Amino acid sequence: MNTAYVIVVVSTVLVVGLHVGLYWKIRGWMDRDLALRLAGEDEARRTYMLARLAQARRDGVRRRDLPAWLERVAGEYRPG
Repeated sequence: MNTAYVIVVVSTVLVVGLHVGLYWKIRGWMDRDLALRLAGEDEARRTYMLARLAQARRDGVRRRDLPAWLERVAGEYRPG
């Protein structure tokens, strides 16, 4: 096989992998930002919302359902 083809294939695979990785990372940041925005400035509530976000990921909450789910659990927060 020609070396030029190998270089093109390897480069393409690496670039696609980089884009997929960045996509997943940015999605995670967006979800975290949503949870923190719903929590406001209260540090205990921020910790609570980040724990609920982790729970949503474990429970397999669909991404399209995540904003409503986070709003619901934010409303269930009881300090103390």
